Amino acid sequence: MIEILIAEDDEIIANLIKVNLVKAGYSCTCAYNGRDAAKMMDTVKFDLCLFDIMLPEIDGYDLLEYAKTMDYPVIFITAMGSTDNKVKGLKLGADDYITKPFEIVEMLARVESVLRRYRKAENLIVEEDVTIDLASMEVKKNGKQVMLTLKEFNLLVLLVRNKNVALYREVIYENVWGSDYMGDSRTVDLHIQRVRKKLGWEKKIESVYKVGYRLKG
Repeated sequence: MIEILIAEDDEIIANLIKVNLVKAGYSCTCAYNGRDAAKMMDTVKFDLCLFDIMLPEIDGYDLLEYAKTMDYPVIFITAMGSTDNKVKGLKLGADDYITKPFEIVEMLARVESVLRRYRKAENLIVEEDVTIDLASMEVKKNGKQVMLTLKEFNLLVLLVRNKNVALYREVIYENVWGSDYMGDSRTVDLHIQRVRKKLGWEKKIESVYKVGYRLKG
């Protein structure tokens, strides 16, 4: 299982990040100051580190330099959103930079992207009787292949990666179609209906009133 270290001194934010990463299938450890995070990196092999910058005792910049000696990929999650701070973090070797406040779906997408870049992401996702192969883009239900279009496949992965999270239609559209949402929900609704039917997930993919859809865990 993918192991992720979260270094964040705000326990509420740290736990919010952890809960959503665990739902997505990752294993997480939290440190609430930089010194504890450094100690954890000495004793546990992590696949990815998420660092706030303004940490007590040892700040995120110094932690980044320490993490890089162990070849750990690092994403900064911080309220320091100025261009200068982003440039500094990226020049020091951060693999990505997320500014608070952030959308959970964005964080999960960036985590997956960095892990994929380092070839650490797991290629198979299993949800009940459905298996999703991210490398071959094949989907099987009870061992039998299910034919999905590219958009249906990407929609399915988005729902599974955000299990139990209510996703707004505009978030779904922007992540699956890669362009700004224009307010027409028919495209999203039609593809949801097709995925439901092909997988027999009519009850598992729930409609959320005035929001969008949620994959029930």
